[in-house]
Amino acid sequence: MGRAKDSASISKRTGQWLTYALFRCIEAVLWVLPITAVWYLGRALGGLAYLVAGKYRRLALHNLHIAFGREKSPAELKALAHEHFKSLFANMLCGFKLPLMTEAQICARVRSEGTERAQAAFDDGKRPLMNLVLHASCWEILTQVPSTYVRGHQPGAIYQPLRNPWLNALVLRRREKLGYALFDRQAGFNGPMKFMREGGQVGVLVDQHAGDHGVWCPLFDRLASTTTIAALMAIRTRAVVLPMMVYNDGPARWRLVCAPEVKAAEDQQDADGLTLAINAAVEQLIRAQPEAWFWVHNRWKTPKPHFLLPNYRRGVAFPKDYDMTRLQPFELLIRSPNWLGDACMAFPMVRAIKRGRPDLKITVIGPDKLEELWLSMPEVSRYIGKPAKEGLFAVAKRIKATGVKFDAAVLCTNSTRSTLEIWLAGIPRRVGYKGSLRSKLLNQIIKEPKNKAGIEHHAHRYMRIAQGIGADIEQPGLWDAGTPPVSTDGTLRVGVCAGAEYGPAKRWPLERFAAVVNQISAQHAQFRWELFGAPGEKEMGEKLSAMLQAPHENLVGKTRLSELISRLRQCQLLLTNDTGTMHLAAALGIPTVSIFGSTCPIATGPLGERHTVVQHKVPCSPCFERECPFGHYDCMTKVTPDEVAQAVLKACGVS
Repeated sequence: MGRAKDSASISKRTGQWLTYALFRCIEAVLWVLPITAVWYLGRALGGLAYLVAGKYRRLALHNLHIAFGREKSPAELKALAHEHFKSLFANMLCGFKLPLMTEAQICARVRSEGTERAQAAFDDGKRPLMNLVLHASCWEILTQVPSTYVRGHQPGAIYQPLRNPWLNALVLRRREKLGYALFDRQAGFNGPMKFMREGGQVGVLVDQHAGDHGVWCPLFDRLASTTTIAALMAIRTRAVVLPMMVYNDGPARWRLVCAPEVKAAEDQQDADGLTLAINAAVEQLIRAQPEAWFWVHNRWKTPKPHFLLPNYRRGVAFPKDYDMTRLQPFELLIRSPNWLGDACMAFPMVRAIKRGRPDLKITVIGPDKLEELWLSMPEVSRYIGKPAKEGLFAVAKRIKATGVKFDAAVLCTNSTRSTLEIWLAGIPRRVGYKGSLRSKLLNQIIKEPKNKAGIEHHAHRYMRIAQGIGADIEQPGLWDAGTPPVSTDGTLRVGVCAGAEYGPAKRWPLERFAAVVNQISAQHAQFRWELFGAPGEKEMGEKLSAMLQAPHENLVGKTRLSELISRLRQCQLLLTNDTGTMHLAAALGIPTVSIFGSTCPIATGPLGERHTVVQHKVPCSPCFERECPFGHYDCMTKVTPDEVAQAVLKACGVS
């Protein structure tokens, strides 16, 4: 084992040395070339890179679409991306060339603007000065010609050590030679803050994705994780905050701009407020010459695993006067379960997800028959219906036809087919349980509990998906959809759902439903009954209606889903088998009395104290069969009309 480690270490160091040697060879070539020739060579290489570097071209176009998609056409964005690659490579090669030139030679190619602001900070009692630095144009200029912008202060810089020790040592030698005080970022920030308090001037990079440690605030009206380091250092040292921006100013020529001081708004005098102001300044600097900024950095990265934001320590911040209608949405696609009941059990998950970030916009995709159900949820913005027999590519095309660039997708289904549809649609983050054969199509797998004890309810299983992407699943109101309506005229409206599309094993006998209705109405005249059921259950509804001797309305097979939702919302109770309508009522906040036999209420029963389950356990239940293999349905026939009637009366508060 020791020899293997030694061999790997030697191999690594050899590779690093060869990289260093190659870099010095490139420098040797650049040393003999005029810098203008280097510039044009870089532009040629950048044009080639735009054609062959598909991954980075797509990233640049994605970022440009976020920043300017509402202002520029697709053709303009492509032209801007193409020019960016040329600018990037030209400035990168020139950045390699600059350390080989004298400071006077470099200064001849750089003109500066606004440096009187740095002088004013020095004149004002030698106040500490912080420069906000961006990855734009030839930002290496800032390390090579401090004389163009330093006015009295001692220059300093915070740096991230390079992994290659030879290259890192080379860079440090060259910057120290120019008089910079250098501070290793990994050593913390006490050193540079002490340096600033003593009259130093430090540059801090502020335009990169800050990961889990940043505050989420708008940049080009899209939430981005943003570093608070610059703001915290400036507040603690009482520094003047001046952005420094390098712009292209012709072939191998640059313009160095010291922008106006950045200050937090009067009503947001904290680190978040100053960070917001810094982000606003960064955006304005980029807009002045967008092709010069570093668009191949994933600035608006979707964090993993938590792309919802409640778990982030610094959270989300907005300017006080920010127009929230301008905020670009984080587009999430949720693949609905295929059954009505399962879809209803996913409602709490969707509520938790929706509350997970203020920019979230939810689209649901699923069977056509569930469209009205999902659009009844205020958390859902749009629905994509898919016909039952539509092919994989057709579904993917249907998703793309929306014109929405989805950032992530959550799958409530476990099938490989549904995952393929999402994968073919090109959605970059795909979240779900491992499922059958689809693990390679998912890039974020929700883990099963390590110590799974007993049966888990489907709703809790869906909720674990929300938790896995960062939702706060303990907040109030996720499970409670509201309260049932209060009768104003003394009438008690009770829905009856005597069918079950799944199969006869779920159906309590019709004559027993009729016995309950007739028994209650004979003793309590205030009850009014409404019969519900699926389109294929019309005959069942007519049979039940003929058995009833109580005021009722037969709506079996006669309502659209939206109409069923409306009618259920008028009921004080639903008497039902284990059906999708039962889950729909529960999702709407309507109490239920549910009769279970072949299925398991622990896994699929309605949740909450307002729901009553009537069940007689037999040795073979739950079997989850569509038809009883023994032919006698003991699990259902043991449930008597009298005990169901008593459960209904108790649930309605009638003695």
